[in-house]
Amino acid sequence: MDRTYLDLYRSGELGRRAEVLEARLASCDICPRECHVNRIENERGFCRSGYLPIVSSCCDHHGEEPAISGTRGTGAIFFGNCSMRCVYCQNHQISQDPGRRASEEMDFHTLAERMIYLQDELRCHSISFVSPSHFVPQMVRAILEAVPLGLRVPLVYNTNAYDSVAILQLLDGIVDVYLPDLKYASDVWAARLSHCADYVAHSREAILEMYRQVGSRLELDDSGVAQRGLIVRHLVLPNGLAGSRESLIWLAREVSPEVTVSIMSQYYPAHLAPGLPLLCCTVTAAEYAEVLEVAGDLGMENGWIQEMDAAASYLPHFERDGHPFLAQHL
Repeated sequence: MDRTYLDLYRSGELGRRAEVLEARLASCDICPRECHVNRIENERGFCRSGYLPIVSSCCDHHGEEPAISGTRGTGAIFFGNCSMRCVYCQNHQISQDPGRRASEEMDFHTLAERMIYLQDELRCHSISFVSPSHFVPQMVRAILEAVPLGLRVPLVYNTNAYDSVAILQLLDGIVDVYLPDLKYASDVWAARLSHCADYVAHSREAILEMYRQVGSRLELDDSGVAQRGLIVRHLVLPNGLAGSRESLIWLAREVSPEVTVSIMSQYYPAHLAPGLPLLCCTVTAAEYAEVLEVAGDLGMENGWIQEMDAAASYLPHFERDGHPFLAQHL
């Protein structure tokens, strides 16, 4: 299957979009916060990020959904920093510690070479950009440099869904698989738990744009690996804080009951959550079963669910040497 981003490269459109996106960094409006700092001159706004991408890890990741991980894993590129501040973030070591991140800035050609290494040497099925919302121009610039080096696998955009629709429109034809979270149905809880008081509208508009680009049907190759489409993740939080029922109802009605969903039980009280009464526990079997029942009642049959012991299997560790998901390789 020929990649659309390869066609965009050959026509010159990929280079044009890279230039358009990079120009927007001069008064940054890449994410919905629209801080309007000059990131080309390394001014920093909410995401605490300047011009060069911060790359905290490049690895073969085998713990994603089966259609993403396949048998050889996806080539995960974990960007540092974030446009949100989730108090329970499992990646807080790289998303909320800007002092450590400056040493992980990476030039575009080196990032392109890492992508080729993941594709050719580790034989990953795809390249997944994890937490890319605040680094979209840098991501596209690296893709532009990677194509003449031989990049050809599907590109996955793994996001918290706090994305600008205008920026997503510039990714049309570049991204093959969108993998957004649908975190909250309430801006009150989004503000309290993620410092993001306008999350609901922005995430829903973003997911609708992703759906417009790639549809709801997940296209798989003969090995069952995703080549194009949309997978919406929903992490069930304890005490109903995610608003799971309302989010799934919206997804079924406004996107499609046929959309592929990943309903996750893997919540673990990481980062600041152990000190917060409503978040200091894992999700109960009853809470998770209730969400699955809602999905079933809505006719949402495409996707994946997790076992109740999933939390222990998916915790990353970005401060040790080697692979951040060591448990997947034992």
